[in-house]
Amino acid sequence: MAKILIIDDERNIRSTLKDILEFEKHDIELAETGMAGLELIKKQSFDIIFSDIKMPEMDGIEVLSKIKELDIDTPVIMISGHGNIETAVECIKKGAFDFIEKPIDLNRLLVSVRNALDKKTLLAETKVLKKKVDKKYAMIGESVALDKVREMIDRVAPTEARVLITGENGTGKEVIARQIYQLSSRNNNPFIEVNCAAIPSELIESELFGHTKGSFTSAIKDRSGKFEQANGGTIFLDEIGDMSLSAQAKVLRCLQENIISPVGSDKNIKINVRVLAATNKNIKEEIEKGNFREDLYHRLSVILINAPTLNERTEDIPLLVDYFCEQVCSEQGIASKKFDKAALEQLQAKKWSGNIRELRNVVERLIILGGQTITAEDITQFA
Repeated sequence: MAKILIIDDERNIRSTLKDILEFEKHDIELAETGMAGLELIKKQSFDIIFSDIKMPEMDGIEVLSKIKELDIDTPVIMISGHGNIETAVECIKKGAFDFIEKPIDLNRLLVSVRNALDKKTLLAETKVLKKKVDKKYAMIGESVALDKVREMIDRVAPTEARVLITGENGTGKEVIARQIYQLSSRNNNPFIEVNCAAIPSELIESELFGHTKGSFTSAIKDRSGKFEQANGGTIFLDEIGDMSLSAQAKVLRCLQENIISPVGSDKNIKINVRVLAATNKNIKEEIEKGNFREDLYHRLSVILINAPTLNERTEDIPLLVDYFCEQVCSEQGIASKKFDKAALEQLQAKKWSGNIRELRNVVERLIILGGQTITAEDITQFA
């Protein structure tokens, strides 16, 4: 059952729509003017809003604009007895979900309602998923080392500057990249992640820049690359120190000219992408060995952020343990557990070669194998 608002100055239309939609088990509110409708919208939340276009004082187009100004994502279906293509196009451009002409066709009405509710459900699910994703990439800790990283992120994120994130494996370089993206003006556009170490060197150029059909044996159709998919948004080149020299040359050209060329094509594609990169290698040493282009390093490292090791921020371990404990218990369907003080102190005294990733694995193991309260004895036995 959906809660639906009908705004129309014609009593017959309001009554007819009300009867039809109540028969479908929906909860209906009525308003005979645009102003009255807006007052209801400010006080209540609706699943769908119907609005007539031709109304005295405030017409439906103005009502639609006011709804969008209030940042309400409820689907709005416009209805009019004076429908034409131009009016319909204007409504859709201003954010209407659908446009229905009078006299209203029953099947057309019900299909529009069903589609609007599907959209509402999808938006709600997307918000929940986004919250889960945001939580997954939260920066947990209050150490001085982490605060310095946060301060750098806050200063860099709103800009278009390229950022190179360095640090050991498991220190949370991807989390830093995600935080920069979330706080940037591009956060409603794509975030495309590429693990350069996981892609064979002979395929990395195709993966990044796309390819045309027939450009190599398995290229059975045209395919867009990660840079093109990230157009308007952000690309995160993880483990860029493992990228082949030929791919580095193409990335350099992309950064210099903001264009890409798919493998097997002489066509240039203009792109607008912010580049974030990360590596666990010492790039300056890789440059000396001839494994990494110095000119590409300078293009990527406008801003350098180093992810501190877990051993440099042991005071954050209790907070991280609480975070991972809640996460693991939820994922495993296990009743909430806790770590006693002695257990936490023992974890803080431990040397973490695998950093945060290792800590997360240890917490999961302890939750599965330990008791309701994880003790120092559990740490000795299982960590």
